[in-house]
Formats: sequence, C-alpha cells, structure tokens
Amino acid sequence: MSLEWEQVVVDAADPVSLGRWWADALGWKVINDASDEFEIRPEPDRLPGLIFVPVPEPKTLKNRLHLDFRPDDQEAEVERLLALGARPADVGQGEQSWIVLADPEGNEFCVLRERR
Repeated sequence: MSLEWEQVVVDAADPVSLGRWWADALGWKVINDASDEFEIRPEPDRLPGLIFVPVPEPKTLKNRLHLDFRPDDQEAEVERLLALGARPADVGQGEQSWIVLADPEGNEFCVLRERR
C-alpha cells in the first residue's frame, strides 16, 4: 500500500481571492478557479497542490498546521511577501531564525533561513 500527497485544503472566507494570493506568492498555476474549490499547483501535472474552500466562520486561533518555505534569500522573500499583502505574525515563537507571516486571511506560515 502507498499514499501520494495530493493536496492541502485551506478553509477560506474568500477562496478565489486567497487562492489567487497564494498563486502569486508561490508562482503556481491556477488549476480550478471555481469559487467553491479554487485549486493551485506548482505545475498542472505536479503535486501536491493547495485547494481553497469556503467556510462561513472566520479564522480565530493559531493554525494547527502551517507551511514552511525555504527561500534563497530570506530577507528579500519576506519583503516580497509583505508587499503582496502578507503581514508579520506572532504565534509565541520568540527569537528564531525563521520569520512567521500571515496571509491576507490570517493563516500563518514560516519563511525559513536560506540553507548553508
């Protein structure tokens, strides 16, 4: 038996807007632009992807699952993401080598330091 990781499902107040934000942030392709299941992937035939689905309630607490990204240049990537509409987030991480940001709907993610 084997499993293939297909998707991460993200609850969203506005799946299309949040999905487009993540597509821009990651440079990914929109696979499905339906308002009830907006899907993006690195390439049409490449997994895993992100699917954004509508939920009526707003996000209220820290995510129980979040994404980590390792850029070539942490400082430049954080600046780029902030310019796209991300914002700094404090989840009680203290002083760390990574930077926690939140997407436009408040979902936290980490931008790690470059590999050495």
